[in-house]
Amino acid sequence: MKNRIKYSVLIFVISIYVQSLAVEKSNSHAPNFIIIFADDMGYGDIGVFGHPTIKTPSLDRLAFEGQKWTNFYVAASVCTPSRAGLLTGRLPIRSGMCSEKRRVLFPDSNGGLPEKEITMATALKEAGYATACIGKWHLGHHPQYLPTSHGFDYYFGIPYSNDMDRVGGGNYWEACSNPEIDYFNVPLMRNNEIVERPVNQITITKRYTEEAVKFIHQNKEKPFFIYLAHSMPHVPLFRSEEFENKSLRGIYGDVIEELDWSVGELIKTLKVTGLEKNTIVVFTSDNGPWLEFKTDGGSAGLLSGGKGGTYEGGMREPTIFWCPEIIKPGVIAELGTTMDLLPTFLKLANVSLPSDRVYDGFNIYPVLSGKGESPRDVVFYYRGTEVYAVRKGEFKAHFITQAEYGSDVKRFHDPPLLFNLNIDPSEKFNVANNHPEVIDAINQTLEQHLKTIIPVENQLEK
Repeated sequence: MKNRIKYSVLIFVISIYVQSLAVEKSNSHAPNFIIIFADDMGYGDIGVFGHPTIKTPSLDRLAFEGQKWTNFYVAASVCTPSRAGLLTGRLPIRSGMCSEKRRVLFPDSNGGLPEKEITMATALKEAGYATACIGKWHLGHHPQYLPTSHGFDYYFGIPYSNDMDRVGGGNYWEACSNPEIDYFNVPLMRNNEIVERPVNQITITKRYTEEAVKFIHQNKEKPFFIYLAHSMPHVPLFRSEEFENKSLRGIYGDVIEELDWSVGELIKTLKVTGLEKNTIVVFTSDNGPWLEFKTDGGSAGLLSGGKGGTYEGGMREPTIFWCPEIIKPGVIAELGTTMDLLPTFLKLANVSLPSDRVYDGFNIYPVLSGKGESPRDVVFYYRGTEVYAVRKGEFKAHFITQAEYGSDVKRFHDPPLLFNLNIDPSEKFNVANNHPEVIDAINQTLEQHLKTIIPVENQLEK
């Protein structure tokens, strides 16, 4: 009897040891990366960034356990160029993914992200990572431009915005304000095949989430990269039945709260699989809120402007980094951009940054780890192929201003409008007369930058 008890205890101890080895093994490889990219979410649209009635407990928790970045930017204030900047670590002007004539790609566009561009997925895949793109792509819908041609092993999502391929509902504004699924003949793709058309947008956030969860389980024994680019809260707004009329903010709030649920499901999966200590999760948005849609659009909070423009509300986004073992918790006021993700991730994955091209991103791991400062001191605010504004340190100079939509009138400023964003994030008080030396420094920075721009074929005008 005693021998039997000893044997049972031994078996139990061995099983615990084997489980611990499995967990240790799962956390021994290079970090996993998950980028959660909302569409048209404003700086003030989640609780931890100041919204009073939209409940986002999952994102709030991530911010408290990780890093909340209050000065984090995107590469452009509209979809296509912003996404190109994130995935390549380069301003879209360098890849031809911006234009003065067509601000994004459309279903009748023939261009896309050029094959010669090296995406984050391409670089990580060559280092042994499993890679998945789930959600909205918007970098070219022809086969040579799809995610599977840019380093992603797996793709599940829509190839462009959820308001495109409109076939019903009256005019565009009416269709987006009172939407039905069949008003928008947008395809849902799995890899290179269309599996549903029109996509059922009521369940799309839920299905994206299920695909991401499944991919984590399938690849938990090796490093992986998931680019989860949600279709929402871009209009037309849809949400699952479980979230209908749930938020005090109305349908827009319902959509955000479902996105928050999605984040919670991913974090829950990481914890169940024992990967939470070795997986960096980044949450941000592709650009600011689409203010023209009023209550169906989001809020930039205290920031001025929104989607389509170069005021802060168009390009400064609510951003959270999370990984308990890698990221030191805190509120970060230093500068960062989505273009910094590629060099940072490659550094952590021990992958060399290609030396045959200009990169606009920096390695911000010193800030994430709490061991140093951000190397970024400048942000360029492009609208199409032109620089409208430049931020250097705490100051931002506007050389050109223009309404986000509905107006072609450009206003040129000489001297430029100048705002101290640390003191005046709403850009209300022009201090140009008080700081001529700052304007001189910004002018020199812009001049040096423009010398690095080499003309390339425009992909949005093909």
